[in-house]
Amino acid sequence: MPKLVVVTRDGNERTVEGDVGLSVMEVIRENGFDELLALCGGCCSCATCHVHVDPEWTGKLSAMSEDENDLLESSDHRDESSRLSCQIPFTADLDGLRVTIAAED
Repeated sequence: MPKLVVVTRDGNERTVEGDVGLSVMEVIRENGFDELLALCGGCCSCATCHVHVDPEWTGKLSAMSEDENDLLESSDHRDESSRLSCQIPFTADLDGLRVTIAAED
């Protein structure tokens, strides 16, 4: 089972396992990280699953959709590493992916 490294808003880091086929958002939520709200449940209609992806991984992710880009535009905490975790499919190729949960808007 691939591993995901999650850094919380207060800087605590924990490595968890996730099932291939889930989104990164689902892996985070299933492992008890309550600060990732993901209010829309993964429908790409809010930005409450905003994460910052470690730069070494950005080139390994699927391209950002226009909808995802538009939603991230509304965040005061967006930067070049920003993604919506619901839009990142968790695959075996992402074993070791490191993300930081973005500050709440």
